[in-house]
Amino acid sequence: MSYINRVKKYIYTWIYSVKWFYINSIISHFPSRGIRLFLLRLLGAKIGKIAFFSGFEIRNPKDLTIEDGCSLGPRIRLDARKGLIIKHHTTIAAEVMIWTLHHDYNDDNFTAIGSPVIIEDHAWICSRAIILPGVTIGKCAVVASGSVVTQDVPEYAIVGGIPAKIIGERERKEYKYNPYSKLHII
Repeated sequence: MSYINRVKKYIYTWIYSVKWFYINSIISHFPSRGIRLFLLRLLGAKIGKIAFFSGFEIRNPKDLTIEDGCSLGPRIRLDARKGLIIKHHTTIAAEVMIWTLHHDYNDDNFTAIGSPVIIEDHAWICSRAIILPGVTIGKCAVVASGSVVTQDVPEYAIVGGIPAKIIGERERKEYKYNPYSKLHII
């Protein structure tokens, strides 16, 4: 690698580190929810009217889309490096991790691979669930606490376990709730 390429790589790494620190140490703990959302939008995140609690970690906000009416709990980790879409009126509880990128453990160079994650309308992701790259969570689906989701979840399904399997079905109707509207955040 030439000297100029090494310098470019060093500068890129430094800028990425500063941006990472800014997003995940300063913005995510800022006391004003409105200012947190404003700053994330400035960094390229497409975020509607939502409730977003503090202490989150976001990787690559420019490929993050969160539509109106969502409620995102404290200390969640959102990896949008390959694209993350969270659709209307979705509830994501505390300490959930959503990954779009991981390493190919069979590759000699441990190369990063992944694909986007999509969470459809009115889904509920319970506390400490983990969603892996390439997964789509169907409309009105529920992911139980502590589950590890490795494959797509059908509409209205309730999944749980490691790896997550269908354990029930949610009542099939058109849910109209808006988790954001019932929050009374000071």
